[in-house]
Amino acid sequence: MVEQKQACIFVPMSGIKNFIRPIRYALVYWLVRFLIAISNALPRKIWLKVCGALGWVAYHVASQTRKLMHTHIRIAFPELKDEEVKTLAKRNFVMLGKNTGEILRATSIRTLEDMEKFLVIHDYENFEAAKAQNRGVIFLTCHIGAFDLQVTYMSLKGMRPLIIGTPLKDQRLNDLLWKQRNAHGAIAVERGKEMFRLLKELKSGGSLAILIDQDTKVKSRFVNFFGRPAATPVGAATFAIKTGAVIVPTFIHLGEDGMQHMRFMPAIETTISGDEETDLIENTQRYTDFIEEQVRKHPEQWVWMHERWKTQPGQEIR
Repeated sequence: MVEQKQACIFVPMSGIKNFIRPIRYALVYWLVRFLIAISNALPRKIWLKVCGALGWVAYHVASQTRKLMHTHIRIAFPELKDEEVKTLAKRNFVMLGKNTGEILRATSIRTLEDMEKFLVIHDYENFEAAKAQNRGVIFLTCHIGAFDLQVTYMSLKGMRPLIIGTPLKDQRLNDLLWKQRNAHGAIAVERGKEMFRLLKELKSGGSLAILIDQDTKVKSRFVNFFGRPAATPVGAATFAIKTGAVIVPTFIHLGEDGMQHMRFMPAIETTISGDEETDLIENTQRYTDFIEEQVRKHPEQWVWMHERWKTQPGQEIR
């Protein structure tokens, strides 16, 4: 009797991921397009409630993201009990849903008057004071709330800032995002590229917007964030030191009144001692202290799923 051997086909996990990834990206892209299409069919208050509900659902089904949130919240707030951590993470999912819905809905905005129906501006005079110095302005912001709305507002106000950002992995989603950012005069610039253009813009009195609150593969230094060393991009400090531009911190959050509140904070002084390494670390720490302060005020609206402390000493890009 001849023994029959059963064939076994081995499919590498990398091959499976490469097969699934385009499908997942396509689903996300068309979901985003669908949500944009219906975002203005409902009154804003109802739309945000719907998006908040979707965030609540996501909390219960996105187990990996939920676990990351729990881990990172515990790092930042070790004093919180387990139930408090879970409550904050759940609120975070809901607020992420609402703020994402706000950004999607804002794709239809055409005028400043449209924005002022739901956006409250605080302390705009801080920007005016910085602009009056004719040294260029660096808007230092972070991933709190519907942060992309800041770009729309700045553009509609005629600032035409350059926006430094990391491209999304899916080209269609990236094109959709950059089209929106460029819609009213802002110019999206890929992180790590066009250095000369950015320097020229600032030296000529222009402005750029930059986020430094994520662990990304760019030139970084370790500074303290919630009491723990975190690899932090030094782009803002580099531009400020090289051009003398004024650092104006900004952030936005969804208030209890249902309005989006954007704040222009007083300029942060940039130390220029001549010791480049010391200056990079000292200034980046100062900028990061501002971000931590805002995250502590609005912990339910920051991106806790991001692996902020992932890079270890010696792994950072120098």
